[in-house]
Amino acid sequence: MAHVISTGSGVVLDLIRSGQATTRTDLISQLGWSRITLARRLDELLNAAIIVSAGQSDSRGGRPPEEFVVNKDAGLLLAMDIGGSHSRLAITDLVSTILLEDEADIGLGHGPNDIFDWSCQVFDHMLAQLGKSRADVRGIGVGVPGPVDSASGRIASPQINAQWADVVVKDYFPDDYRAVFAVDRDVNILAVGEHRLGWPEYDDAIVLKVGMGIGCGLVLNGRVYHGGRGGAGDLAHSPSGGDDECLCGRVGCLDTVASGRAIARELLVSGAAVRTSADIVALSNSGHEGVAALLKAAGEHIADSLVDPVALLNPSAVVVGGNIAHAGDVFLEPIRERLLQNATAFSRRDLVVIPAKLGHQAGVIGASLIVQDALFEADRISRLTRENGASLAHYGEK
Repeated sequence: MAHVISTGSGVVLDLIRSGQATTRTDLISQLGWSRITLARRLDELLNAAIIVSAGQSDSRGGRPPEEFVVNKDAGLLLAMDIGGSHSRLAITDLVSTILLEDEADIGLGHGPNDIFDWSCQVFDHMLAQLGKSRADVRGIGVGVPGPVDSASGRIASPQINAQWADVVVKDYFPDDYRAVFAVDRDVNILAVGEHRLGWPEYDDAIVLKVGMGIGCGLVLNGRVYHGGRGGAGDLAHSPSGGDDECLCGRVGCLDTVASGRAIARELLVSGAAVRTSADIVALSNSGHEGVAALLKAAGEHIADSLVDPVALLNPSAVVVGGNIAHAGDVFLEPIRERLLQNATAFSRRDLVVIPAKLGHQAGVIGASLIVQDALFEADRISRLTRENGASLAHYGEK
């Protein structure tokens, strides 16, 4: 765990960002500092344009207290969610409100060179639409299709798709991006977004991303759990029967019977033109014969694979997201019914199986949130604001 400068301005910013304390009185109450120390730290944050005064909040009498908030307009964050067959980009402000977004049917199989070439071109176009440039970008958050070494930002090895092994994402961005980078598994960024903004009442949850592949993120005690090398939550390769060889080289993994790839394979045999997970959902919504049965079977396979993790972790919720989840109850209900039927009596008590709330934007919102966290990390902010004249514009790492 990183050392935190206990009386630095970063500690103050953490409380303001979280909403736990946004006035001088509340900050002193939370921190136990003197008014003089707090005033210095607030001045440091104000002088660096990291926070601004939001005016006065309501009070029960007397002079209303001044409230402080993050200066959302002090720069931009770039967010990227790479999926199996579809990727989405967004530009957000510094509190992760989406300003512009774009998407394309490009994903894992295209490899990092093509995906990041495309993303850099689209980001440049979107920045120009906003009247901004790369110099205005303070952070870049990316969700990638595989485990990530959190210490180095390097995509871990081995990967199911060898093109992604040992990739360092920031190396694919031009050097004039003087930005903080944050990289995590695509399902983990979805889990971050859903926990903070979708279902904050559930501090222990299993979060699924079902598209052409299957991803699983774990929220434990309010934080995404990564495991020793960033690979926690690998549900896709749990044994689930069947005779098909998986991309991982084994036979009968969950991915071979319940993923979008598995559903697409069956649809192609029947003559349906399907290439992406969005195509599967479109067929489902159009009432195409056979899709409902395939989605139901996939949901039941997923539920069976969740029985043991639910017993081991005892989550309060299973949150189902990803493109296939947009098929709605035809996919969600089989997961819910089968899991609540087969889970142990203790683990299913009060367990809810619920849809992701943030929809198609969940991944890019999560990517923006993780890089927002990196940008505003307490020790970094404390060190930055100690330098006279420093601001977030001097905060890049590339």
